[in-house]
Amino acid sequence: MNVTVLQFPGTNCEYDTRYAFERLAQKVTIVWHEETVIPANTDLVVVPGGFSYGDYLRSGAIARFSPVMQAVRSYADNGGYVLGICNGFQILLESHLLPGAMKRNENLHFVSKHHWLKVENNDNRFLRRCEVGEKLHIPIAHAEGNYFIEKEVLKELWDNGQVLLTYCDEAGNPANPNGSVDAIAGICNKQKNVFGLMPHPERAMETILGSEDGVKMLEGFLI
Repeated sequence: MNVTVLQFPGTNCEYDTRYAFERLAQKVTIVWHEETVIPANTDLVVVPGGFSYGDYLRSGAIARFSPVMQAVRSYADNGGYVLGICNGFQILLESHLLPGAMKRNENLHFVSKHHWLKVENNDNRFLRRCEVGEKLHIPIAHAEGNYFIEKEVLKELWDNGQVLLTYCDEAGNPANPNGSVDAIAGICNKQKNVFGLMPHPERAMETILGSEDGVKMLEGFLI
């Protein structure tokens, strides 16, 4: 499997992401944001976390105009798989590859810790190796992770199985760290080939780091 990881000025998780997929014995290529094409043999594009363009204006709002994002849109429109993690999720929202928007965390502070997630839907390539209702312990690290979407579209997300992950406590009860509507932590598009989540599965690949629950998540993409 060939994984392409994007890199923008300010990205800081591209090497963590490369390590995570290489640990799963996959081939990884890092592509600079000024490139205009996605490598032809790509099976998955990952837009990693960080602070693209210093998070000036809004998180991800400048990165959406990078040349590579037009290629990502074409790749996704043709059925290619795309995963956005944290700032990558924000970029996909700003690029309208996923519905909704991000606001500042409800408490207006940067939050960085491990947090529990509940799997809401596994009828997709990303979470197919997880069970519905399963709880995953994954790090979060963001200041603008407060996911917002209008009520009408929110209902569609749930009806279509596009809500993939919600924030919870260890017992599975809702526990919202940032104010996201319905405690949403991750979603996908209607076609279920574009995925976005605020938590960092690439930082949960080894027990020594506090969790290896990210392995099961990323393994879902393996061919």
